[in-house]
Amino acid sequence: MSFPLPREQVLSSGSTTIGIIPELCLVSHFQVDTWQVLYRPMETGNIKRWGLPLMIPNFSRLKDGIFQEKQTTLPIHGFGRLLPWTRLKQEASKLSIELKSSDATRHDYPYEFTFTATFEASEGTLNYTLTMENHSDETMPIAPGFHPYFALGQSDKARLNVEGLAGFAVNDFQWDTNPPNTPYPFAQQVTIQFPQHGTLTVREQPTPDGYALKTMQVWTEPVLVPDHEFVCFEPVVTSEDGLNRPADRLNIAPHSSRQIILQLQAQPL
Repeated sequence: MSFPLPREQVLSSGSTTIGIIPELCLVSHFQVDTWQVLYRPMETGNIKRWGLPLMIPNFSRLKDGIFQEKQTTLPIHGFGRLLPWTRLKQEASKLSIELKSSDATRHDYPYEFTFTATFEASEGTLNYTLTMENHSDETMPIAPGFHPYFALGQSDKARLNVEGLAGFAVNDFQWDTNPPNTPYPFAQQVTIQFPQHGTLTVREQPTPDGYALKTMQVWTEPVLVPDHEFVCFEPVVTSEDGLNRPADRLNIAPHSSRQIILQLQAQPL
């Protein structure tokens, strides 16, 4: 799990280094100076606990696994991380990839779409733009989210300092045995001070359609789970089963598109 692996594409700008595995739509590495911001499963090699995956078209579970709009099934966190993406363009600090609708998606998510993810490194910053195009003749419901695993030692979890996340209090949890798995309202920016590392700002940038990420899921594993030295602050459109709630999800009109711009900005100590 040393960086970079052969399949990791490296983007850089100044002191910032980003790793991307294009076929998985996975940000596998984000480092500023010596601060490795994203968790890498160095010992277990468990790619389900790694980096910054994209959850699309749905975050978390649907009730009984059913997408009610079409009475089909979708897996937890959607199919975007399970299907191969195609590389479009790469520069020294920027990479774009896409996933198009196919026979693998139409049975359970019967819409014609193109999802494009663009990653860009700038000084201290990971910029992530997700574009969702609906090529169908009907409205396309969608409720994606981002699932960053931020590297953090177990003993430091209870020492986090979080600003801008209403309702969250680090002392509300027993981090070793009963850690959080809780949604909170996300007001477009949260600042997290990581002991021994620095300050991270998680921010949604505005688009002409406004903001899309209304919820932040906070989650980590108990200490006895092999992969646990991380904490997730996940900016998502809406909480669990949100794809089945028309008022909470995004509803992209026929032959139109929607963008989400996520920014992670790290300032090391």
